Amino acid sequence: MKILYPYVAPGRIYLYVAGNNPFMGEAREFALFHSLDDFQKTGSLVVKDGAVLGRGANGNDYHRKHQCERVRLKIPTGERYDLCEGCHPKNHSEPKAIAEAQSKGYGLAGADLYLWGHWWCCEPCWRAIIAAGIKNVYLLEGSERLFNKIHPDNILGKF
Repeated sequence: MKILYPYVAPGRIYLYVAGNNPFMGEAREFALFHSLDDFQKTGSLVVKDGAVLGRGANGNDYHRKHQCERVRLKIPTGERYDLCEGCHPKNHSEPKAIAEAQSKGYGLAGADLYLWGHWWCCEPCWRAIIAAGIKNVYLLEGSERLFNKIHPDNILGKF
């Protein structure tokens, strides 16, 4: 079955790992404990040569203080991040993990990114991933069902 992602960077693909993958498990734990989004918690790990270089979780406290403008206006996923401070890509887990790794002085060329809690990366996150030199993006097997707001089998808001 072909997955119709809202966005994939040109020339790039998503790779998948099972839930028992240790890096995906750590991304999950980081998301559950550090995400400030109570509905769609995401966590990212930047990994190189078997070592975790950076971690990031999505969100800021905007959604806790204000309603999400994109949800209120029924904006489709991946669109119009400019309408809501809480949804701005600077608050996504991928650039946060990249920024943490870079702040520690790590070179990220050839590194991998593990993303738990979402089933695709938006265009601004792909730009950050590519600019950092990250080679692969790994998603959880079945993420297109588990973390897709419109799929009837999603688990969003249930963890």
